[in-house]
Amino acid sequence: MSVRATALIADDEPLLREALTQQLAQAWPELDVVAQARNGREAIECFEKTRPQICFLDVQMPGLSGVEAARAIGRRAHLVFVTAYDHYAVQAFAQGVLDYLVKPVEAGRLTETVTRLKERISAARPAVDADTLLQQLAAQLQRSAAPAPLRWLRAQVGQTLRLIAIDEIDYLRSDAKYTRVAWRGDAGQPAEVLINTPLKDLIAQLDAAQFVQVHRSVVVNLRAIGHVVRGDNETAEIHLRHREEVLPVSRSYLHLFRQM
Repeated sequence: MSVRATALIADDEPLLREALTQQLAQAWPELDVVAQARNGREAIECFEKTRPQICFLDVQMPGLSGVEAARAIGRRAHLVFVTAYDHYAVQAFAQGVLDYLVKPVEAGRLTETVTRLKERISAARPAVDADTLLQQLAAQLQRSAAPAPLRWLRAQVGQTLRLIAIDEIDYLRSDAKYTRVAWRGDAGQPAEVLINTPLKDLIAQLDAAQFVQVHRSVVVNLRAIGHVVRGDNETAEIHLRHREEVLPVSRSYLHLFRQM
């Protein structure tokens, strides 16, 4: 089937853009690649200038992702995702809504995609409305890109640099511009040290399933809690398994222990 069309290719790797351009030249000689982009923002700008019928968008690009660029382009073009991570587009492909190619792009798979695109263009079918699905894919991509939780803390003790395993920390308490780290040191004995990272900066790096904030100045390891005692004024106290300290729970965080 001889069908003429225009396309945009967006990928942050120049060699991969060139490789896909060459593969498309063989699989679809009548296709004119009118623009190439290095990231999602450039993809949107190039699309607005050239208005291609098809957009081949790498899923993961610096700045705006290919999924975010696809949401901006919407139904104005036929969309094809190009990804090194098969799971990003499986849902879309399974529903027959969007097409995708997995890196390295295989000739047979590209031929199937080209055939579908030719059919849609020759039949003058409008591009599909997949905004809800693209929103889900964007959220999935964002979760996948989230950094792994912190596993170690570095603390300077005199001339010694200590590496403290996060699992060994019982709690962290804000101390002016520092954070007091209470952990189980040698032979499981209680130990403390000050580090110069503010508590608010540490909270975002901790595993939320293990560490919870119970006071504006206190974060506790749930595994270190022995029991919690409710007070008379909508507060509570946390008693730890291996330490004598009692930690305050303020009213704002009391809901964490409602079912105790």
